[in-house]
Amino acid sequence: MSIPPLPPFGNHTYVMGIINVTPDSFSGDGLLRQDHVMEAAIHQADQFIEAGAEILDIGGESTRPGSQTVDAYEEMKRILPVIQAIASTHPQIIISVDTYKAVVADAALRAGAHWINDVWGLRADPELGAVAAHWNAGLILMHNRSKPNQVEIQSQLGGR
Repeated sequence: MSIPPLPPFGNHTYVMGIINVTPDSFSGDGLLRQDHVMEAAIHQADQFIEAGAEILDIGGESTRPGSQTVDAYEEMKRILPVIQAIASTHPQIIISVDTYKAVVADAALRAGAHWINDVWGLRADPELGAVAAHWNAGLILMHNRSKPNQVEIQSQLGGR
């Protein structure tokens, strides 16, 4: 798989559409509440692209304050089919995977994603940076002041 180069930032505003394959999205649009999740995700991707989005961010674990964490297997089960479908139907679109787990990011990049969007800024999983480097993937690092429910992640993030 070929990772597209980063777009030339500064000359153009890039619009990113968010596809939440979760039951409890921060924006209220978690697709796992739909009867036909895959169809809903593809429909949402098509709408975003038609509206001008050039990047799609696919997430399988809610980052809403107070949300429950999911294990890597469940997260991959939610997002990998969506990433594969979008990558095959819209090869021109940059796909970002919204995850902080190295194993999920690796599988998503293998499935057709191009970038990693980490809400914990490489602090929750020490292997995530190596995955991005291995794939030469774009990396979005976010700052998140909320406190995750998972004690292991809290300890890796340090004191607050």
